[in-house]
Amino acid sequence: MTRYPLVELDAATLRHIAERGGRPINLYRALGNQPALLGAWIDFASALRYQCGTPRALRELLILRIAQLCRSDYQWLQHVSAAREAGASDDQIGALEAWRDSPLFSPRERAALALAEAIAGGDVDEPTHAAAAALFDPAELTELVVTAGFYCMVARTLNAMAVDAGGEPGRVPG
Repeated sequence: MTRYPLVELDAATLRHIAERGGRPINLYRALGNQPALLGAWIDFASALRYQCGTPRALRELLILRIAQLCRSDYQWLQHVSAAREAGASDDQIGALEAWRDSPLFSPRERAALALAEAIAGGDVDEPTHAAAAALFDPAELTELVVTAGFYCMVARTLNAMAVDAGGEPGRVPG
């Protein structure tokens, strides 16, 4: 059960969400308890979704791996379909927990996943960063780092607020 009231969002907020390609999910309804933060959150999430140059499928795999590491069922459920729509395969999604041993991931995907794991763990060591920097330019690296950091925050916020995805949430693999 969600710890915070799920507020009914006003028409302006619903328009704001729709204009940025979103829908009024329970996370937004919980964040609606503080409208100024919700507005900033929507804008930031939208920029990460639609204003980045790295492939969306790559960023969605990174988000799913963070959902696993942070034990965020809600984030996992919201982003599995986004990953599929972006072109990530069901096989890749299923292999995320064991990505290091799977042949399904490209060198760039491996570097991004290693970077995401390091960010989720709170310490990006030099070898992990150097491996990513060898495959991504500074703008791409910035996108990956900020995406990983934001979705660590998303997972932690969802978990702290105990936001329910509605219905029976699935269990996060891994």
